[in-house]
Amino acid sequence: MNRGVWKSLAATPLALACFLLSGAGQAAEPQAPAKPDLARGQAIASQVCAACHAADGNSTGGAYPKLAGQHSEYLYKQLVDFKAQPGKTPARNNPIMAGMVAALSDQDMRNVSAYFASQTAKPGAARNKDTVPLGEKIYRGGIAEKGVPACAACHGPTGAGMPSQYPRLSGQWAEYTAAQLVAFRDDTRGNNAPMHTIGGRLSDKEIKAVADYIAGLR
Repeated sequence: MNRGVWKSLAATPLALACFLLSGAGQAAEPQAPAKPDLARGQAIASQVCAACHAADGNSTGGAYPKLAGQHSEYLYKQLVDFKAQPGKTPARNNPIMAGMVAALSDQDMRNVSAYFASQTAKPGAARNKDTVPLGEKIYRGGIAEKGVPACAACHGPTGAGMPSQYPRLSGQWAEYTAAQLVAFRDDTRGNNAPMHTIGGRLSDKEIKAVADYIAGLR
């Protein structure tokens, strides 16, 4: 700052105090991320993600999750968690996904997340009518004796989730949902402490039932 300005402010303590409290002269705050570019996101989806998740995010089988219609904030967080950092194990350790996101910039991850969020998810269906009652009980009421809360409490009655906090579950492949619950239980997926606790209290039968029920939510 110009020396003359400092002298002028110093001569009037009140003016100097106001100047400092206003934040003038401080370092600029980090810029907010640029608005997502859906066209760029679509290009990334087609070039990098389509082989497993399909170009529109509606994967064709339960080995890979449906991404269409998922909350962009949730997708972005998962990509960040997959991305390896120097000297650190990724928060979500998956060698395949680590390789996929390695070359993506932070803005690229925001772009592709927003693109998939803008797509329409194809509905799924429960396939095992014998386990639907158990799956519904767990999803809507939890298992009190095991300390398992209702899935609906966080993910909503229709499985729509809540942006930036809880992912959309409705219509997701039952095989994928079950695999994630097992991974949380077995601590092979470690980027969500509450789900690790919940998964650890569910049996294989309960996991399969609630995952199949979730697939039919809409």
